Amino acid sequence: MGIEGTLSSAWDQHLASEFAAKSADQALATMTADPYVNMVPLMIGARGRIELHDFYATHFLSQIPPDMEMVPVSRTIGEGRVVDELIARFTHSIRLDWLLPGIPPTGKRVELPFVVIVQFEGDKVAHEHLYWDQASVFVQVSLLDRTLPVRGGETAAQVLDPTQPMNELIHRTLNENR
Repeated sequence: MGIEGTLSSAWDQHLASEFAAKSADQALATMTADPYVNMVPLMIGARGRIELHDFYATHFLSQIPPDMEMVPVSRTIGEGRVVDELIARFTHSIRLDWLLPGIPPTGKRVELPFVVIVQFEGDKVAHEHLYWDQASVFVQVSLLDRTLPVRGGETAAQVLDPTQPMNELIHRTLNENR
C-alpha cells in the first residue's frame, strides 16, 4: 500500500473511532502526541491530548445525532494531507455544542456540505480543520430568514447533483428591483 492508501486508511480508522465507536480514547490513538481540531466557522475545538479528549468526550462524540449520515463526495490525498468533501445529514434532535452551541434541539432536518482538511505526521492525524457554511445551518433550523441572501439544505443537494439550479439569489434580487 502506497502513502495515499496509508493516509486514506488511517483517516478512515479515525472516522470509525469517532462515528462508529464514539470513543475519545480510540480517536486519540490515531493521533499524534500534540494534535488539535479546529471547527473553523465557530472557532470550536481543542489543542493537545487532554483538551481534545475532553472535547471529544463532552462536546462532540456524545453529541452525534443518532441518525447522522456522512455522504462522501470527494477525497483528495496529497503530501501528508487528506481533504474530504462530505455531506452530513441529520435531525437536530439533541444538543450539538460543536455545531449549534446554546441552541436547544429544533427537531429540524439538516443537510450540510462541509470540507475537512486533515494533516498527518506519518500515519497519525496531527490536526483537522473543518469548514462549513453556518448560515446554511441556521436557515435549516429556522434561526435565519430565507429573505436574507443565504441558502439552506439545497446547498447539499447542489453539491451532490450539480445540475440543480444556480444563481437563484441573483435572479430573485434582479426581479425584486424591476
